[in-house]
Amino acid sequence: MQEVHRLIEQAAATPAPVLIHGETGTGKELVARTLHELSARASGPFVAVNCAAMPETLLESEIFGHERGAFTDARDRREGCFELAHGGTLLLDEVAEMQPGTQAKFLRVLEEGVFRRLGGKTEITVDVRVVAATNKDPVAAVKDGAFREDLYYRLNVFTLAVPPLRERVEDIPLLVTGFIEEFNTKYDKRITGVDDATLEILRSHAWPGNVRELRNVVERAFIACEGDVIVPRIPLGISPPVVAWHVDPGTLTFAVGLPLREVEKQFVLRTLAAESNNKTRAADRLGISTKTLHNMLQRWGLLHRQIPRGST
Repeated sequence: MQEVHRLIEQAAATPAPVLIHGETGTGKELVARTLHELSARASGPFVAVNCAAMPETLLESEIFGHERGAFTDARDRREGCFELAHGGTLLLDEVAEMQPGTQAKFLRVLEEGVFRRLGGKTEITVDVRVVAATNKDPVAAVKDGAFREDLYYRLNVFTLAVPPLRERVEDIPLLVTGFIEEFNTKYDKRITGVDDATLEILRSHAWPGNVRELRNVVERAFIACEGDVIVPRIPLGISPPVVAWHVDPGTLTFAVGLPLREVEKQFVLRTLAAESNNKTRAADRLGISTKTLHNMLQRWGLLHRQIPRGST
């Protein structure tokens, strides 16, 4: 994420298009808003449109606007997102979901800065900084024909890849703190944080819904919290990793479907616990270097934690 922030600052200082890609819920719109707020266009409008949320004909009208009578129910002239974003930033979310025809029109606006409303004859000039986002791998989308190659290269001046939450669990405490501050204002409460056991549950979850899922989980727990700290007995709405100890204390049994990264984590922690937290011996048993083990524990936020024998 530090690399992402560095690229955001670099890109914000230019008018160049930006392509953001990452899984659903990773915070791509937040990245786009940050780009806008750090740019010279910060005083202008920020307009976002989700290209996957509406039919193709409505999407064209949403982006380019339409003239009266351009289609059924077009009773009045309407400005599109390009006009609304004049002098500011336009975010086209899920840009790879556009049909090829709309992608071609969008490419023309990027290259020439002009377009026509649906049903219009007059060319309109706009000054808009375009940011596009997709939850697909853009290179794979180009190969599959879902994403026009020329549009991809036009947008690919700056590319920002937002990593999923499971690859940056060290961010979870900061994100939780931020959400709690937000919810204290929203619900007029004074919750100070979460205890260590709850934080460990949050760190252990796979977060398929990424930051959006984390926010929802924290909000649900926040509402249910009657004290000033969120504790494990408050329903979080997520299942902890299913890890069962075999009768033989030297082995572990994992439920089918547990993510491989979680299997790795629990196996490493079990080995560390078996070696009484001696990292050198644990690394030797695992067949990895002590530095690699340190890096793993740091990534999981457990570098300075003692792992009790008989638990993971």
